Amino acid sequence: MDLLDRLFAHDTWTTRQLLLTCKPFTDELFDREFEIDHNSLRETFIHMIDNLEVWTNLLYKRPMQEGTGISIDQLSECPSLASREFSKLAYKISHEGRFDDSLLDTLDKPPYLKTYGGTIGHVITHNMHHRTHSMFLMEKS
Repeated sequence: MDLLDRLFAHDTWTTRQLLLTCKPFTDELFDREFEIDHNSLRETFIHMIDNLEVWTNLLYKRPMQEGTGISIDQLSECPSLASREFSKLAYKISHEGRFDDSLLDTLDKPPYLKTYGGTIGHVITHNMHHRTHSMFLMEKS
């Protein structure tokens, strides 16, 4: 097991654990709005999963797709599916020694080049940042 294995496994596991902790929440609690980041637990988790899917599509140079599930049960399955596809590509980039190669980030206006390694690091730390928000929201719910 290498560092990428550990980082992806931790990211997927911790996000899923937080979603499972939310399972007893009513829709009202899951959607309760606060003046932070993405406002509610549901929107925060959707954002985290969407972000992983968007960057996966960008790295694979595929068109952007939408359609993440919105119930807690649906969301609980998403981190594993999205992470599996993203990590597969990250391993390929790692094994080919392409962390310093560039991709065109078309999400930014105007688009600009980013490295594969920086993008992979961003995706992993992005969810950690939003898990902190979700734990704050869970505490307040």
